Amino acid sequence: MLNWEERRLMVKVAKLYYFEGWTQAQIAARNNVSRPVISKLLNNAKKEGIVEIYIKDETVQTVELEQTLEKKYGLNEVIVVSTAGFAPDMAKRQLGKTAASYIAKNLKGVESLGISWGTTLLSLIEEYPYERRDDINIVPIVGGMGSDYVHLHSNQLAFNLAQKMNTSCSYLYAPAMVENDELKNRLVNSKDIAHVLERGRNVDMALVGLGNPFKSSTMETIGYLEESDLASLRKAGAVGDISSRFFDAVGKEVDHPLNNRVIGLNLDEIRNIPEVIGIVEGSYKLESIEAALKGGYLNVLITDDRTAQALLEE
Repeated sequence: MLNWEERRLMVKVAKLYYFEGWTQAQIAARNNVSRPVISKLLNNAKKEGIVEIYIKDETVQTVELEQTLEKKYGLNEVIVVSTAGFAPDMAKRQLGKTAASYIAKNLKGVESLGISWGTTLLSLIEEYPYERRDDINIVPIVGGMGSDYVHLHSNQLAFNLAQKMNTSCSYLYAPAMVENDELKNRLVNSKDIAHVLERGRNVDMALVGLGNPFKSSTMETIGYLEESDLASLRKAGAVGDISSRFFDAVGKEVDHPLNNRVIGLNLDEIRNIPEVIGIVEGSYKLESIEAALKGGYLNVLITDDRTAQALLEE
Protein backbone atom coordinates (compact mmCIF):
# COMPACT_ATOMS: atom_id res chain seq x y z
CA MET A 1 0.00 0.00 0.00
CA LEU A 2 1.25 3.48 -0.84
CA ASN A 3 2.18 5.79 2.00
CA TRP A 4 1.01 9.38 2.09
CA GLU A 5 4.23 10.77 0.59
CA GLU A 6 4.25 8.37 -2.37
CA ARG A 7 0.60 9.03 -3.09
CA ARG A 8 1.08 12.81 -2.84
CA LEU A 9 3.97 12.69 -5.36
CA MET A 10 1.91 10.64 -7.82
CA VAL A 11 -1.00 13.06 -7.62
CA LYS A 12 1.32 16.05 -8.01
CA VAL A 13 3.05 14.57 -11.07
CA ALA A 14 -0.25 13.48 -12.62
CA LYS A 15 -1.80 16.92 -12.13
CA LEU A 16 1.15 18.68 -13.79
CA TYR A 17 1.14 16.22 -16.69
CA TYR A 18 -2.57 15.81 -17.41
CA PHE A 19 -4.01 19.16 -16.28
CA GLU A 20 -1.17 21.65 -16.61
CA GLY A 21 0.28 20.24 -19.83
CA TRP A 22 3.85 19.89 -18.56
CA THR A 23 6.13 17.45 -20.37
CA GLN A 24 7.71 14.55 -18.48
CA ALA A 25 11.12 16.20 -18.92
CA GLN A 26 9.87 19.45 -17.34
CA ILE A 27 8.35 17.60 -14.38
CA ALA A 28 11.56 15.60 -13.92
CA ALA A 29 13.66 18.79 -13.84
CA ARG A 30 11.23 20.38 -11.35
CA ASN A 31 11.56 17.40 -8.99
CA ASN A 32 15.28 16.72 -9.57
CA VAL A 33 14.71 13.18 -10.89
CA SER A 34 15.16 11.47 -14.26
CA ARG A 35 12.41 11.38 -16.88
CA PRO A 36 12.01 7.56 -16.60
CA VAL A 37 11.12 8.07 -12.92
CA ILE A 38 8.29 10.40 -13.93
CA SER A 39 7.11 7.93 -16.58
CA LYS A 40 7.03 5.16 -13.96
CA LEU A 41 5.10 7.38 -11.52
CA LEU A 42 2.48 8.13 -14.19
CA ASN A 43 2.09 4.44 -15.04
CA ASN A 44 1.79 3.54 -11.35
CA ALA A 45 -0.82 6.26 -10.91
CA LYS A 46 -2.96 4.43 -13.49
CA LYS A 47 -2.39 1.06 -11.82
CA GLU A 48 -3.35 2.45 -8.40
CA GLY A 49 -6.51 4.01 -9.78
CA ILE A 50 -5.34 7.55 -9.06
CA VAL A 51 -5.58 8.32 -12.78
CA GLU A 52 -8.36 6.94 -14.96
CA ILE A 53 -8.46 7.84 -18.66
CA TYR A 54 -11.72 7.89 -20.60
CA ILE A 55 -12.31 8.62 -24.25
CA LYS A 56 -15.65 10.37 -24.21
CA ASP A 57 -16.85 10.28 -27.78
CA GLU A 58 -19.43 8.26 -29.69
CA THR A 59 -16.79 7.16 -32.25
CA VAL A 60 -14.81 5.21 -29.65
CA GLN A 61 -17.04 2.15 -30.20
CA THR A 62 -16.49 2.16 -33.97
CA VAL A 63 -12.74 2.62 -33.50
CA GLU A 64 -12.66 -0.42 -31.22
CA LEU A 65 -14.56 -2.43 -33.83
CA GLU A 66 -12.09 -1.31 -36.50
CA GLN A 67 -9.02 -2.30 -34.50
CA THR A 68 -10.45 -5.68 -33.51
CA LEU A 69 -11.40 -6.52 -37.11
CA GLU A 70 -7.97 -5.45 -38.37
CA LYS A 71 -6.33 -7.90 -35.97
CA LYS A 72 -8.81 -10.72 -36.58
CA TYR A 73 -8.51 -10.68 -40.36
CA GLY A 74 -5.02 -9.20 -40.86
CA LEU A 75 -6.33 -6.14 -42.72
CA ASN A 76 -4.34 -2.99 -43.36
CA GLU A 77 -7.29 -0.86 -42.31
CA VAL A 78 -10.95 -1.12 -41.41
CA ILE A 79 -13.33 1.83 -41.40
CA VAL A 80 -16.63 1.36 -39.60
CA VAL A 81 -19.43 3.80 -40.33
CA SER A 82 -22.11 4.42 -37.71
CA THR A 83 -25.52 4.10 -39.41
CA ALA A 84 -27.79 3.85 -36.36
CA GLY A 85 -31.22 5.20 -37.16
CA PHE A 86 -30.51 5.51 -40.89
CA ALA A 87 -32.90 4.19 -43.53
CA PRO A 88 -31.18 1.67 -45.89
CA ASP A 89 -30.69 4.18 -48.72
CA MET A 90 -29.22 6.76 -46.33
CA ALA A 91 -26.95 4.15 -44.76
CA LYS A 92 -25.56 3.29 -48.21
CA ARG A 93 -25.10 6.97 -48.97
CA GLN A 94 -23.21 7.52 -45.71
CA LEU A 95 -21.00 4.54 -46.49
CA GLY A 96 -20.29 5.96 -49.95
CA LYS A 97 -19.43 9.35 -48.47
CA THR A 98 -16.99 7.81 -45.98
CA ALA A 99 -15.39 5.62 -48.66
CA ALA A 100 -15.03 8.59 -51.02
CA SER A 101 -13.27 10.62 -48.31
CA TYR A 102 -10.92 7.73 -47.48
CA ILE A 103 -9.95 7.10 -51.11
CA ALA A 104 -9.44 10.80 -51.89
CA LYS A 105 -6.94 10.96 -49.03
CA ASN A 106 -5.08 7.76 -49.91
CA LEU A 107 -4.21 8.08 -53.59
CA LYS A 108 -0.56 9.03 -53.12
CA GLY A 109 1.52 6.97 -55.54
CA VAL A 110 -1.55 5.55 -57.29
CA GLU A 111 -1.28 5.85 -61.07
CA SER A 112 -4.00 3.38 -62.04
CA LEU A 113 -7.23 2.72 -60.16
CA GLY A 114 -9.35 -0.33 -60.89
CA ILE A 115 -13.11 -0.33 -60.38
CA SER A 116 -15.75 -3.04 -60.36
CA TRP A 117 -19.49 -2.35 -60.45
CA GLY A 118 -22.64 -2.24 -58.30
CA THR A 119 -24.86 -0.03 -56.17
CA THR A 120 -22.34 0.57 -53.36
CA LEU A 121 -19.68 1.81 -55.76
CA LEU A 122 -22.29 4.02 -57.39
CA SER A 123 -22.91 5.63 -53.97
CA LEU A 124 -19.16 6.16 -53.55
CA ILE A 125 -18.84 7.95 -56.89
CA GLU A 126 -21.93 10.07 -56.29
CA GLU A 127 -20.31 11.31 -53.06
CA TYR A 128 -16.80 11.69 -54.48
CA PRO A 129 -15.56 15.32 -54.53
CA TYR A 130 -14.58 17.11 -57.72
CA GLU A 131 -10.79 17.42 -57.87
CA ARG A 132 -7.84 17.24 -60.25
CA ARG A 133 -6.10 13.86 -60.46
CA ASP A 134 -4.93 13.91 -64.05
CA ASP A 135 -2.05 11.54 -63.22
CA ILE A 136 -4.46 8.64 -62.54
CA ASN A 137 -6.14 6.35 -65.08
CA ILE A 138 -9.38 4.61 -64.09
CA VAL A 139 -9.66 1.00 -65.33
CA PRO A 140 -12.74 -1.29 -65.24
CA ILE A 141 -11.75 -4.72 -63.90
CA VAL A 142 -14.92 -6.43 -65.13
CA GLY A 143 -17.02 -6.00 -68.25
CA GLY A 144 -19.60 -3.24 -68.27
CA MET A 145 -21.93 -3.16 -71.24
CA GLY A 146 -25.66 -3.68 -71.61
CA SER A 147 -28.93 -1.84 -72.11
CA ASP A 148 -30.36 -2.13 -68.57
CA TYR A 149 -29.09 -0.55 -65.35
CA VAL A 150 -26.29 1.13 -67.28
CA HIS A 151 -25.59 3.49 -64.37
CA LEU A 152 -24.27 0.51 -62.35
CA HIS A 153 -21.95 -0.89 -65.02
CA SER A 154 -18.19 -0.64 -64.60
CA ASN A 155 -17.61 1.42 -67.75
CA GLN A 156 -20.16 4.02 -66.64
CA LEU A 157 -18.74 4.11 -63.12
CA ALA A 158 -15.21 4.47 -64.50
CA PHE A 159 -16.34 7.36 -66.70
CA ASN A 160 -18.19 9.09 -63.85
CA LEU A 161 -15.25 8.75 -61.46
CA ALA A 162 -12.86 10.04 -64.14
CA GLN A 163 -15.15 13.06 -64.53
CA LYS A 164 -15.01 13.71 -60.79
CA MET A 165 -11.21 13.37 -60.79
CA ASN A 166 -10.80 15.32 -64.04
CA THR A 167 -8.74 12.48 -65.44
CA SER A 168 -8.84 9.67 -68.04
CA CYS A 169 -10.36 6.20 -68.03
CA SER A 170 -10.27 3.02 -70.06
CA TYR A 171 -13.30 1.10 -71.31
CA LEU A 172 -13.87 -2.64 -71.31
CA TYR A 173 -16.15 -3.10 -74.31
CA ALA A 174 -17.81 -6.33 -73.19
CA PRO A 175 -20.59 -7.40 -70.81
CA ALA A 176 -19.68 -8.76 -67.38
CA MET A 177 -21.01 -12.18 -68.33
CA VAL A 178 -21.59 -13.71 -71.76
CA GLU A 179 -23.77 -16.58 -73.01
CA ASN A 180 -21.12 -19.23 -73.59
CA ASP A 181 -17.43 -20.10 -73.29
CA GLU A 182 -16.77 -19.75 -77.01
CA LEU A 183 -17.93 -16.13 -77.08
CA LYS A 184 -16.00 -15.36 -73.91
CA ASN A 185 -12.76 -16.74 -75.37
CA ARG A 186 -13.23 -14.82 -78.59
CA LEU A 187 -13.78 -11.55 -76.75
CA VAL A 188 -10.95 -11.83 -74.21
CA ASN A 189 -8.52 -12.62 -77.00
CA SER A 190 -9.49 -9.58 -79.04
CA LYS A 191 -6.81 -6.90 -78.98
CA ASP A 192 -8.73 -4.06 -77.29
CA ILE A 193 -10.28 -6.17 -74.54
CA ALA A 194 -7.07 -8.07 -73.84
CA HIS A 195 -5.25 -4.73 -73.49
CA VAL A 196 -7.70 -3.36 -70.91
CA LEU A 197 -7.72 -6.62 -68.95
CA GLU A 198 -3.93 -6.49 -68.79
CA ARG A 199 -4.17 -2.91 -67.51
CA GLY A 200 -6.63 -4.14 -64.89
CA ARG A 201 -4.21 -6.79 -63.68
CA ASN A 202 -1.60 -4.09 -63.09
CA VAL A 203 -3.59 -1.40 -61.28
CA ASP A 204 -2.17 -0.02 -58.04
CA MET A 205 -5.52 0.02 -56.23
CA ALA A 206 -8.96 -1.46 -56.86
CA LEU A 207 -12.42 -0.58 -55.56
CA VAL A 208 -14.84 -3.48 -55.23
CA GLY A 209 -18.20 -4.28 -53.74
CA LEU A 210 -19.33 -7.67 -52.48
CA GLY A 211 -22.53 -9.47 -53.35
CA ASN A 212 -24.68 -12.22 -51.89
CA PRO A 213 -26.15 -14.04 -54.92
CA PHE A 214 -29.13 -15.26 -52.90
CA LYS A 215 -30.25 -12.08 -51.12
CA SER A 216 -30.91 -8.70 -52.76
CA SER A 217 -28.58 -9.65 -55.60
CA THR A 218 -27.90 -6.91 -58.14
CA MET A 219 -26.81 -9.61 -60.60
CA GLU A 220 -30.25 -11.21 -60.34
CA THR A 221 -31.97 -7.82 -60.66
CA ILE A 222 -30.03 -6.97 -63.81
CA GLY A 223 -30.78 -10.37 -65.32
CA TYR A 224 -27.40 -12.10 -65.17
CA LEU A 225 -28.78 -14.75 -62.79
CA GLU A 226 -31.90 -16.85 -63.15
CA GLU A 227 -33.52 -19.26 -60.69
CA SER A 228 -31.71 -22.22 -62.24
CA ASP A 229 -28.37 -20.39 -61.86
CA LEU A 230 -29.05 -19.66 -58.21
CA ALA A 231 -29.92 -23.31 -57.53
CA SER A 232 -26.72 -24.55 -59.16
CA LEU A 233 -24.61 -21.90 -57.42
CA ARG A 234 -26.04 -22.96 -54.07
CA LYS A 235 -25.26 -26.58 -54.90
CA ALA A 236 -21.68 -25.59 -55.80
CA GLY A 237 -21.28 -23.93 -52.39
CA ALA A 238 -21.18 -20.29 -53.51
CA VAL A 239 -21.75 -17.73 -50.75
CA GLY A 240 -20.69 -14.48 -52.40
CA ASP A 241 -19.14 -12.72 -55.36
CA ILE A 242 -16.61 -10.02 -56.15
CA SER A 243 -16.70 -8.55 -59.65
CA SER A 244 -19.17 -11.28 -60.71
CA ARG A 245 -16.79 -14.05 -59.60
CA PHE A 246 -18.38 -16.49 -57.15
CA PHE A 247 -16.55 -17.96 -54.16
CA ASP A 248 -17.34 -20.46 -51.40
CA ALA A 249 -17.34 -20.19 -47.60
CA VAL A 250 -13.54 -20.33 -47.35
CA GLY A 251 -13.05 -17.78 -50.13
CA LYS A 252 -12.12 -20.20 -52.90
CA GLU A 253 -13.44 -19.48 -56.41
CA VAL A 254 -16.11 -22.08 -57.10
CA ASP A 255 -15.91 -24.39 -60.08
CA HIS A 256 -19.03 -23.28 -61.89
CA PRO A 257 -19.85 -22.50 -65.56
CA LEU A 258 -20.88 -18.94 -64.67
CA ASN A 259 -17.37 -18.12 -63.44
CA ASN A 260 -16.02 -19.33 -66.77
CA ARG A 261 -18.24 -16.89 -68.65
CA VAL A 262 -17.17 -13.72 -66.83
CA ILE A 263 -15.13 -11.16 -68.73
CA GLY A 264 -12.92 -9.58 -66.16
CA LEU A 265 -10.21 -10.31 -63.63
CA ASN A 266 -10.47 -13.62 -61.79
CA LEU A 267 -10.20 -13.81 -58.01
CA ASP A 268 -6.49 -14.70 -57.99
CA GLU A 269 -5.77 -11.65 -60.14
CA ILE A 270 -7.84 -9.45 -57.81
CA ARG A 271 -5.96 -10.83 -54.81
CA ASN A 272 -2.65 -9.88 -56.46
CA ILE A 273 -3.58 -6.18 -56.74
CA PRO A 274 -1.45 -4.26 -54.17
CA GLU A 275 -4.45 -2.67 -52.45
CA VAL A 276 -8.05 -3.82 -52.78
CA ILE A 277 -10.66 -1.75 -50.97
CA GLY A 278 -13.96 -3.48 -50.28
CA ILE A 279 -16.95 -1.23 -49.68
CA VAL A 280 -19.93 -3.20 -48.40
CA GLU A 281 -22.90 -2.77 -46.10
CA GLY A 282 -25.72 -4.96 -44.87
CA SER A 283 -25.61 -7.83 -42.40
CA TYR A 284 -27.32 -10.05 -45.02
CA LYS A 285 -23.89 -10.08 -46.71
CA LEU A 286 -22.18 -11.31 -43.55
CA GLU A 287 -21.25 -14.77 -44.88
CA SER A 288 -20.05 -13.23 -48.16
CA ILE A 289 -17.81 -10.72 -46.37
CA GLU A 290 -16.34 -13.29 -44.02
CA ALA A 291 -15.55 -15.65 -46.90
CA ALA A 292 -13.92 -12.84 -48.90
CA LEU A 293 -11.76 -11.96 -45.90
CA LYS A 294 -10.76 -15.59 -45.45
CA GLY A 295 -9.85 -15.67 -49.14
CA GLY A 296 -7.52 -12.70 -48.63
CA TYR A 297 -9.10 -10.60 -51.37
CA LEU A 298 -9.32 -7.36 -49.38
CA ASN A 299 -6.69 -5.16 -47.78
CA VAL A 300 -9.11 -2.48 -46.62
CA LEU A 301 -12.72 -2.96 -45.51
CA ILE A 302 -15.23 -0.12 -45.26
CA THR A 303 -18.52 -1.22 -43.73
CA ASP A 304 -21.34 -0.25 -41.37
CA ASP A 305 -21.31 -0.76 -37.61
CA ARG A 306 -24.00 -3.45 -37.47
CA THR A 307 -22.20 -5.57 -40.05
CA ALA A 308 -18.85 -5.02 -38.29
CA GLN A 309 -20.31 -6.13 -34.96
CA ALA A 310 -21.86 -9.20 -36.58
CA LEU A 311 -18.48 -10.12 -38.11
CA LEU A 312 -16.91 -10.16 -34.67
CA GLU A 313 -19.74 -12.19 -33.16
CA GLU A 314 -19.37 -14.76 -35.94
